[in-house]
Amino acid sequence: MPRKSSPIPHCQAFQGVTFSRRPPLCQGAGPTGGGPGRGGATVAAFRRFAALAGVAMLAAGPLAGCTPLVIGGVGGAAVAASEHRGLKGFATDTEIRATINHLWFQHSVGLSSGVNLTVDHGRVLLTGRSPNEQTRQDLIRLAWQAEGVKEVINEILVDTGGGIVDSATDTWITTQLRTKLTIDLDIRSQNYSIDTVDGVVYLMGTATGQPELDRVIQHARSVPNVQRVVNYVRIISSL
Repeated sequence: MPRKSSPIPHCQAFQGVTFSRRPPLCQGAGPTGGGPGRGGATVAAFRRFAALAGVAMLAAGPLAGCTPLVIGGVGGAAVAASEHRGLKGFATDTEIRATINHLWFQHSVGLSSGVNLTVDHGRVLLTGRSPNEQTRQDLIRLAWQAEGVKEVINEILVDTGGGIVDSATDTWITTQLRTKLTIDLDIRSQNYSIDTVDGVVYLMGTATGQPELDRVIQHARSVPNVQRVVNYVRIISSL
């Protein structure tokens, strides 16, 4: 019996695109995939796919028949469009982030365990912990290999085993600060990224002006259990 056509053709399932747990290893290239052969093509293809997928999901508003996708897509597009970097900048940073994660994964599956990655206007901020100095250096080196990276800021701590990691408190601090920024009508909170490691708050993004940035830093310092605030936010007029 012939198959009937779907009443919502634009919601048909995609075919021919699959993912494995680990990307294919390079032929004729090192473990980072940066050399000639299939490794370079794999990274380039992954970067293009990640960027296109991100933009496609953000622009998913016309898919009126796919209600869940419309809600997520329109919401994501609205947030990205309201940021200082706009949709294009958001897509570029998303592509950089995906490429770095891909390079890390190709090098070693567990390389980035315990490490946070933030990308804003091509600036890469690395925070968290690594088990040794060599792992930290590998994380930084591979981050620089992603096309479009303008700066890599290393705030990764080498875990010597002497401290107590309290991830629950760090998550609570980040949540409290995000709430404060969101309800403050004088702050465009979507332009700020927050990472907290051992009570140290790392801020990154762009501020409308110095008064807004001062308010953000003040909010960060007012959250209980914050030990220090590290600011990597730039004023939009300086970009």
